[in-house]
Amino acid sequence: MAATSSKKVVYAALAGNSLIAVTKFTAAAFTGSSAMFSEAIHSVVDTGNQLLLLHGIKRAARPADTAHPFGYGMELYFWTFVVAILIFGLGAGLSFYNGVIQVLDPHPITDANINYLVLVIAMVFEAGAWWIALKEFRKTKGPLGYLAAVRVSKDPTVFTVLFEDSAAMLGLVAAFAGIAVGEALDMPVFDGVASVVIGLILATTAAALAFECKGLLIGEGARAAVVAGIREIVSRDPRTLRLNELLTMHFGPNDVLLNLSLDFPRELTADQVEEAVTDLERRIKSEFSEITRVFIEAQGWTAHLRSQTTSQAGEPDRDA
Repeated sequence: MAATSSKKVVYAALAGNSLIAVTKFTAAAFTGSSAMFSEAIHSVVDTGNQLLLLHGIKRAARPADTAHPFGYGMELYFWTFVVAILIFGLGAGLSFYNGVIQVLDPHPITDANINYLVLVIAMVFEAGAWWIALKEFRKTKGPLGYLAAVRVSKDPTVFTVLFEDSAAMLGLVAAFAGIAVGEALDMPVFDGVASVVIGLILATTAAALAFECKGLLIGEGARAAVVAGIREIVSRDPRTLRLNELLTMHFGPNDVLLNLSLDFPRELTADQVEEAVTDLERRIKSEFSEITRVFIEAQGWTAHLRSQTTSQAGEPDRDA
């Protein structure tokens, strides 16, 4: 279901950006507007990004094999990071370059009305794609604020499209304002200034995406509510004495690995411990569908502390 929702958002953005890109390039060719050309580049980059996200979703859905026993879910995080690089390198870089050229050697726009018409049409398409992405994001964010929801989200496709569409809307406003001010004051340099502003918007968007994707790539744990729920399930089971350690890691938006170290009473037989482990795994997976793999280690508290101490003592001195 989550993958279907993500694809819906990406397909909506792909359809809008591909149509808008052609229209913007046509308008830029007729009018010579630097801001319009930057916006056309922006739409092309966004179109390519959506194709990369779809590629990432497809690659991430492949089943686990001997080479990748935990599956390919993290490929989605990789391709999202590539999207952030493309937004910065191509989108922001070319917009900056194009804007600086126009600022240094400004030339008048031949027919601003074409630009206004195209920008308004683009705003309508972008607003539709943005609204679809926003609705899907609201379904997953719960009571959290938008920024907090982005920070804890493990599905980068939805918030990536939302970021892109928000940047696109801001870029369209900047282009419209730059062209209008340049026309009103007869100062075409503002067309170039608008292009530079679009580059700044794209660079900021790329930096935010890269920051969020970095955490997912290096491995993030499950949400605090999920961890608290697992602790509650373990604490309610009378067959467990202590939860020694709880480790989680996302291998995809809905693919979490859970490792538990539990202390069981000495009077329990091996069969009883095995039954407790099986029951705990079943309950955890039943309550939290994103938990796909559960590994439970039976270990006394003292032995666990000893192993932790030994492990830390064996680490090299980082300050040496």
